[in-house]
Amino acid sequence: MAIDFGRTADDYARHRAGFPERLFEHLLGQGMVPAGARLLDLGTGTGTLARGFARRGLAVTGLDPAAAMLEQARRLDRAAGVRVDYVLARAEATGLPDAGFDVVSAGQCWHWFERARAAAEARRLLRPGGRVVIAHFDWLPLAGNVVEATERLIRQHNPGWAFGGGNGVHPACLADLALAGFTALETFSFDQAVSYSHAAWRGRIRASAGIAASLEGDAVARFDAEHARMLRRAFPGEPLSVPHRCWVAVGVAP
Repeated sequence: MAIDFGRTADDYARHRAGFPERLFEHLLGQGMVPAGARLLDLGTGTGTLARGFARRGLAVTGLDPAAAMLEQARRLDRAAGVRVDYVLARAEATGLPDAGFDVVSAGQCWHWFERARAAAEARRLLRPGGRVVIAHFDWLPLAGNVVEATERLIRQHNPGWAFGGGNGVHPACLADLALAGFTALETFSFDQAVSYSHAAWRGRIRASAGIAASLEGDAVARFDAEHARMLRRAFPGEPLSVPHRCWVAVGVAP
């Protein structure tokens, strides 16, 4: 599929859940991300990860190839009263100087990169001893739950979508980091439910790779109408409690 999240920037900004507070508390509390660090967030999108670090006093730069996503990020930053500097560029070739950052992060986006190139670029951008942080916050399709039913509907409308059925764990990035020379690799994870109204869950799904980022407008509308009917019929109670898993990999630059 050809994926362009810029096409769904509004729904993305309004409906995609940001990373949970517990993630930031763990990263800073365990010293994985130092207080006051210079941090670059690759594939920042609407800035959910970047903004979380900026709220905690880090000097944050966000980078993304989609101008529409960065426009939403700036709007959300103003509303939150934080500052993030933004760069329009790709993760594999940022154009930023060597060893300019203490931390390079990537939230919910590593799988979209040319991973070997992105890992090598992250190493180039980090000072010796700096950290790379790859984070995911994924919905969990469990037997009979709303995620499983929604994924089934996505596949019916977009057979090319191949990202369903996940378990929220992403071990392939550990090999990417190791091959780029990162050491002291470690991971942690935790599960957390997110509440959605029917309208918000529909917006969240429109903002996914399988719907508005890859389908044309008429096809998105047909999916959304059928999704609304399915939710009313099979999951009438609101809010929906949607299980998610936060999974994080951390490595140290030599």
